Amino acid sequence: MKIWHQSFTVLDELGVYHDALMKHFKRIARPDTTIDLHGMVPGTYRTNYPGSDIRHAPLQYIHGLQFMTAAVEAQRQGYDVFAISTLPDPALREIRGLVDIPVVGYGESAMLTACMLGRKFGVLVFIDDFDDLISQNASVHGLAARFAGAMPVGFTFNDVLDAFQDPHVLIERFRQSARELIAKGAEVIIPGEAPLNILLAQNKVSEVDGVPVLDSLAAWVKQAEAMADMRKFCGTKPCRNGYYHNLPEMGRVDEIFSFYGLDRLGQED
Repeated sequence: MKIWHQSFTVLDELGVYHDALMKHFKRIARPDTTIDLHGMVPGTYRTNYPGSDIRHAPLQYIHGLQFMTAAVEAQRQGYDVFAISTLPDPALREIRGLVDIPVVGYGESAMLTACMLGRKFGVLVFIDDFDDLISQNASVHGLAARFAGAMPVGFTFNDVLDAFQDPHVLIERFRQSARELIAKGAEVIIPGEAPLNILLAQNKVSEVDGVPVLDSLAAWVKQAEAMADMRKFCGTKPCRNGYYHNLPEMGRVDEIFSFYGLDRLGQED
């Protein structure tokens, strides 16, 4: 099985994170699963941190076009699953209506898995304004009644990168923030963006005061494997009726990508 992992970061600029992902996936995925890491095109952002852009809805929408072109390329190259590896799940609905291979989202996978571990889940994020987006996504996924809220974790993306060398202080700060969410009714904690998830998983942080801390990346991998298996062994495919699901003709997709200058984006990572 081949999974195309698509990050919202330029992975070439984040060596420690890239290496941590590879190590984690090797431990989590089945022996017959290959996960190939892909990131955004070099030069997409001003720095190695995407959050300055993706905290703004219109800029996140524009950057999401790279996910759409990457999904088409993944299908062309014969990947079994296209897997969005970022909490906001950019263009998830559109990509599912664009390609005919299974598509999984990091945020959606985490939310669905959390619902099997507790009655309500909460999400800790780097970007203050993301609580609006995460709340909206929970509603779109039909999980509004299971959502206890999202709140800033109290530190930044770059703090997490630095903490790969010495994680103890940051982990304690995470625990303090998790306790605030627990006090608001969260029975499962989703640790937001993937770099934080990796840091916690590496240090075996799986609960806070009896409340599970979800390894969202593990949930994402296992959902990707399950969707590919269901396709292979059961013939299970998504709905293809209606506005959001009916696949366009791929030749026309190519023409439109070319018209807007997007055809080069799926070729780079």
